[in-house]
Amino acid sequence: MTSGVNETQAMLDQLGLSRKPEKKNSNELGADAFMKLMLTQMQNQDPLSPMENGEFLAQIAQFSTVSGIKELNTAFSGLSTAMQSNQALQASTLVGRTVLLPTDKAVLNTGSEVSGTVFTPANASHMKVNVYKGGELVHTIGLGEQPAGDIRFTWDGTLHDGSMAAPGTYELKAEASFGGEPQALETYVYDKVQSVDLGYGQGIRVNLAGLGTANFGDVIQIK
Repeated sequence: MTSGVNETQAMLDQLGLSRKPEKKNSNELGADAFMKLMLTQMQNQDPLSPMENGEFLAQIAQFSTVSGIKELNTAFSGLSTAMQSNQALQASTLVGRTVLLPTDKAVLNTGSEVSGTVFTPANASHMKVNVYKGGELVHTIGLGEQPAGDIRFTWDGTLHDGSMAAPGTYELKAEASFGGEPQALETYVYDKVQSVDLGYGQGIRVNLAGLGTANFGDVIQIK
């Protein structure tokens, strides 16, 4: 059988499947143990129905694939942990800073203003941001003609009649005309980060001064 083992080793060398001995856990099937099982199978196979070369190579390929998948999963697990740690570090630096995120809500505080952006994919006309309270239109921020891109807007709390709006949460709806056709646009609002929740198993979340809690992944700009 020595020549048979040598031939098997030579074939493994040609296939690039030879491996140096590695320390394995007692409950893991390493390459050496796998080869011993294969050789035992060959020695005890039915001489009237010997194992075909294709079947032999298929078993080796199957072992190599399973081993490779396990190593790949281990690598991805390490990468995922590193990315989560990096996200936690980034999120911790947000406390006290102003961030921009997609929302149709805005919180007006006494003596402050609401600010945000509207993205337009092309040159637009008659752009505006309507402000609602309880379903009632209370103010319109006219932005006129605008080029493609992010368009900044602010609202100081002034109502249609010139009076000041009461502090609270308001709804924003932006729209513009493209080729004479009106189209709704998404609004993005700035808010200040008060704290960060690492949310183990649920993702990192930021607690905002006015808009409550938002996913860290929703933050698209940091000031």
